[in-house]
Amino acid sequence: MPTASRPFIASAATAIAAVTLALTGAPWWFTLAAFSCFALALVVKAVESVFPQESKHRLAWWRDRRRHQHLRRQAAVPRQPQHRGRRSAGGDTAPVPGPGGE
Repeated sequence: MPTASRPFIASAATAIAAVTLALTGAPWWFTLAAFSCFALALVVKAVESVFPQESKHRLAWWRDRRRHQHLRRQAAVPRQPQHRGRRSAGGDTAPVPGPGGE
């Protein structure tokens, strides 16, 4: 079964080989800039392939994501309350004096 990414992979491999040959002997900063642009294009293509592009599919994806996050929050272990106080020598917690020194 052919996929849409196969032609892209073949053209990307060809482009890397062509750019490598073209940049032989070029200054390091120019080579770095060229490959940075190429890497940015690959990242954009990867993001497009992961996230759905059709609006009805995109809406379903976001709904599923929100539902998943909501379920994770509900299943999370509740935090223990933190005591606002300092420890005395006996190990008990003493209240922190307020602004009036009480």
